Amino acid sequence: MQNNKLDRELIPIFYIVGRMSFSKLFFIAVLSSAVLFIQCEKKTPAESNQVVIGISADVQTFNPLFAFSVDEGSITELLYLGLFDFRWDEENGDLKSYPMLAEHWEWAKDSSSIKIFLRDDVYWTDGEQLTTDDVILSFDLFSDPEVNSRLYGTFRNMYTDESNHIDIKKSFKEISKFALTVYFPDNSKPKLNEMSIPILPTHIYGKIKRDELNTSETNFNPVSNGPFKFLRWNRNQNITLTANTKSFLYKPENISELIFKIIPDYTSRTMQINKGEIDLMELVKTEDISDIEKNQSFNFVSVVGREYDYIGWNNIDLESLSKKNKIEPHKLFGNKNVRIALSHAINSQEILEEYLLNYGEIAVTPVSKIFKKYYNPDIKLYDYNIDKAKKIFAAEGWRDTNNNGTLDKDNTEFRFTLYFPSGNPLRNYASTIIKNNLASVGIEMKIVNLEMGSFIDNLYEKEMDAWMAAWYIPIPVELKPYWYSDLEMTPLNFVSYQNKQIDTIIDELEQKISDERKKELYFKFQEIIHDDQPVTFLYWIPNITVYNKRIKNIHITPLGSITHCWEWKISD
Repeated sequence: MQNNKLDRELIPIFYIVGRMSFSKLFFIAVLSSAVLFIQCEKKTPAESNQVVIGISADVQTFNPLFAFSVDEGSITELLYLGLFDFRWDEENGDLKSYPMLAEHWEWAKDSSSIKIFLRDDVYWTDGEQLTTDDVILSFDLFSDPEVNSRLYGTFRNMYTDESNHIDIKKSFKEISKFALTVYFPDNSKPKLNEMSIPILPTHIYGKIKRDELNTSETNFNPVSNGPFKFLRWNRNQNITLTANTKSFLYKPENISELIFKIIPDYTSRTMQINKGEIDLMELVKTEDISDIEKNQSFNFVSVVGREYDYIGWNNIDLESLSKKNKIEPHKLFGNKNVRIALSHAINSQEILEEYLLNYGEIAVTPVSKIFKKYYNPDIKLYDYNIDKAKKIFAAEGWRDTNNNGTLDKDNTEFRFTLYFPSGNPLRNYASTIIKNNLASVGIEMKIVNLEMGSFIDNLYEKEMDAWMAAWYIPIPVELKPYWYSDLEMTPLNFVSYQNKQIDTIIDELEQKISDERKKELYFKFQEIIHDDQPVTFLYWIPNITVYNKRIKNIHITPLGSITHCWEWKISD
């Protein structure tokens, strides 16, 4: 149940790493455009109870096993429910769990097992009843290396074999048609959110060869159990979900239809929101807010704290790694004091004010303020201070000895290339500011845009010394994939950061500890990361959502905009 992405552009790759409950995302739609999207003086009753959501790209599947993109995840979460429901607790900055397919559950006193009691009124859209067989098969499929689902390798708190496939016999005991026990290995730390995977129908998926699941017809004609069911898909145009009137979540007074309208061009989406042709869109640019605000039909909500931009400094020497298979400090960025000086030399506040119009916040560590129990408020920003940066560089031996305007040390000049994915105006703007900032302290930086696929490949292959990108952080907080020293086990630790103190903290966080101790560890983690500056944290990017005021009972939180959208009502 997580969601950490490297950034929305990179979501197809990073979807499983950083998303909460596989949720919090965006959408698609289907209906004849001649009927659906023409402006009318008065909407028909059917249209008045539907919501049209603008999204930027089409989906490839409706199968939750392979729903790698944000939009695919959003749609499949409405079609396939999990065992538990999770809602954002704003007061405490944490998740609260509620029943969903599981009517109730009972933990063993030592958390070595959990008994799950299913609802007996859940039916698949073809009329078959949901049972414990569906639950067990779903865990089997999601963990099977032959299936290679988006969650493969994430069931580390369950009994698994050497291929990370869940050992079904050790892990599950069926008590009845609607009750089962799940067992966990010693020293594991089972979490409820990790167990709330989308449940799949055994009578459908159990008949398909596992190596054929990713191409099966069921990927495009889903038999589901959620509050909505699939109606139709006009490729590259729209996707329509209609209320599942047989669902225990169904209420006739709530919305009857969700239409995800595919509009790749951002400007076209903003035009259509202004015209009332779509009811909701996310990722509104700050410079467009004033124009849209003139339309009194819409509300704005800005959520800050899920995504931050950063500059990655490769902490290790890539040549030594590739040629000698040896880890040595990077000649430019391997020294933490140099990285601190770089952070002092970059004016992220200017980018926040001039481009983001102060809708975001300066980032200090990878732990967001939304996690109120774990956020350390005592850690302060490395302020923009050119003189301080110069003094640190000089103390570390970086001086302009030949008076050519560029710092040098041991016959190495301080010059590098900053890479970032193409198609992002914010980073185009930010990179120019950063280049000028660094030039003022004697560092020469070249800017290169890369096509997305090449950028991702280079990250994994560790072929870049410095880059600018974003992380979309997971809920609940997840640290190990990005900051643990074992580089083979943590391929998302792109900067190759290594610190044994951090490893010890992360290891202890995976044990059963008190809430107070957990808070202490998170605070210490932030102190060490701030002191080491393995990356330069820039700013938390706002996810600005605009939606039609006729949508009532909508709650936009860090979990996303359409979470629990089956509870929405329409009031004209």
